[in-house]
Amino acid sequence: MPNSLMSAAQYLRMSTEHQRYSFDDQSTASKRYADEHGFEIIKNYEDPAKSRLLIRDRPGLRAMSADVLRVLDTVA
Repeated sequence: MPNSLMSAAQYLRMSTEHQRYSFDDQSTASKRYADEHGFEIIKNYEDPAKSRLLIRDRPGLRAMSADVLRVLDTVA
């Protein structure tokens, strides 16, 4: 039976060292959502505390964006 789950990535970010929800908490919530809505998380991206406001200062977000653009290039 083929896998009918849609592939997904999760982006986890800590805006401050004192943020209430840890990477583990965010990941657990993302996994629960994915399980309930037919997604399979196939890749994780993270930016630690103090990752700044600008995208250029968020390597995890930049990597995720680059991967999305790479996939879109193969589809187009």
